[in-house]
Amino acid sequence: MKRLMNKIAIVTGASREKGIGTAICRELAREGADIFFTHWSEYDRGLNYFMNDDLDWSQHLMEEIRSYGVRCESMEVDLSQPEGPSMLLDKVYEKLGSPSILVNNATYSVDVDFRSIHADILDAHYSVNIRGTFLLTVEFARHIEGKHGGRIINMISGQDKSPQPGNLAYVATKGAVSTFTKSVALELAPLHITVNAVDPGPTDSGWMNSELKEYLLPKFPMGRIGEPKDAAKLIVFLASEESEWVTGQIIHSDGGFW
Repeated sequence: MKRLMNKIAIVTGASREKGIGTAICRELAREGADIFFTHWSEYDRGLNYFMNDDLDWSQHLMEEIRSYGVRCESMEVDLSQPEGPSMLLDKVYEKLGSPSILVNNATYSVDVDFRSIHADILDAHYSVNIRGTFLLTVEFARHIEGKHGGRIINMISGQDKSPQPGNLAYVATKGAVSTFTKSVALELAPLHITVNAVDPGPTDSGWMNSELKEYLLPKFPMGRIGEPKDAAKLIVFLASEESEWVTGQIIHSDGGFW
């Protein structure tokens, strides 16, 4: 029996073939969920690990997801814009119906240390990682209040576990997501909407070179580096009815990475 039959899931930031967002879409669809995913090409093209094949990935992914026997739609949206979250939810309702699962996976990340950080870099991180995530979360909850319960899963980094020098803007904004997760979970619990955050640890989603993999591997006691499907499997559980008693949690699903 598929765990997510008749559920509609929103997954933000599914722009790349090897990305975590793509893996999440696949695993949710395999469990029967209809999928609405977002992508933002302008940001992805600026990544030094962005592949030319990723340019048309959204269409390929829609076709693949539909082959699982579920519905799938997508939208290119800039979640750094204040109107982005409400536009997204309006489109989901128009195309698929009332969603019950939200995975806030879209993120903005540029490595900066204390010498290179400045206001524009901070604002770019804030607008996506904090404002975009927060507004989409509350808009999602407002839309389904009084209709049905739901599941919200936020993707974070390991800032709750250890310092990350050289990545100041990113970890600061992801730390805000962790704090928000714990507090908004209590507000939404009476509505039977759970809110949790997942830290997948370093994940081989296309951005690692061979030198970095060699450096990271000894820090994984299970003998391998994390893969996108590792995070996706946990998110399926958090999206399912089986997780109804789990809320306000920061889950480090990183294979014991240290």
